[in-house]
Amino acid sequence: MIFDVNVIFDQLPAILRGAGVTILLWIAATIGGAFFGFLVAVGRRYGGRLVNLPLGFCVEILRGTPFLIQIFLLYYGGPFIGLALDPVPAGLMGLTVYGAAYYSEIFRSGFAAIPVGHIEAAQCVGLTQGQIIRRILLPEMTMLVLPPSVNMAVIILKETAILSIITVPELTLTVSAIGSQQYAFVESLFLLALIYWALVEAAGRLGHLAETRLSRYRFSQS
Repeated sequence: MIFDVNVIFDQLPAILRGAGVTILLWIAATIGGAFFGFLVAVGRRYGGRLVNLPLGFCVEILRGTPFLIQIFLLYYGGPFIGLALDPVPAGLMGLTVYGAAYYSEIFRSGFAAIPVGHIEAAQCVGLTQGQIIRRILLPEMTMLVLPPSVNMAVIILKETAILSIITVPELTLTVSAIGSQQYAFVESLFLLALIYWALVEAAGRLGHLAETRLSRYRFSQS
C-alpha cells in the first residue's frame, strides 16, 4: 500500500501533542503580538518624533527580514548578548515580536482611517488623549482592523512551522519526525497540510463570525 493510514493512527497521541503546542504558541503569539503592536502604534502616533523614529525603524527591520532569519538570530545569536532561551520561549518571543511589527502597522492604518473631525469633536468637549483612544479610536477602528488582524493571525499560525528548525516540539517537527522514522513521507506531509488547512479555516470562520456580530452590534447601537 502506497498510502498507509495506520502510520497516522499509530502515532496519533504524539501528533495531538504537537498540534497542541502549535495551537498554544499560535494563540499566545497572536494575543501578545496584537497587544504590543497596539502599544507600538499608540506610541508612534502620540509619542512624537523621538518615539516614532526608533519604533518605526524597528518595525521596518522586522517587516523587511524573513522570520526564519529572525528566529535564527534570536535562538543561536541570543547567547552572545546574554539572552539564552530554551526552544519554546525563544519561539514564542520570536513569533510575538514578529507579529507585533505587523499588528502595529495594522493598528496605525486603522487610526489614520478615522476621520479627523471625530477626534477634533472629542477634543472640543474636553476628552483626554486616553479617553479619545478608549471611546473614539478603539470602537471605530475595530471594524477596520478586524479583517487584516485575522489575516495576520493566519500568517502567524503558518509561521509556527518555522519553529521546527530550533527544535520546538510543535506540529511540523513532530509529524516530520514520524515520517522519517516510519518512512511515510507522503502520509506525514499530507496530514501536516490537512491539519494546517483545518486550523486556517477555523481561524477564518471565527474571524468572519466576530465581524458579523460586531457589525450587528454597531448597527443596533446606531
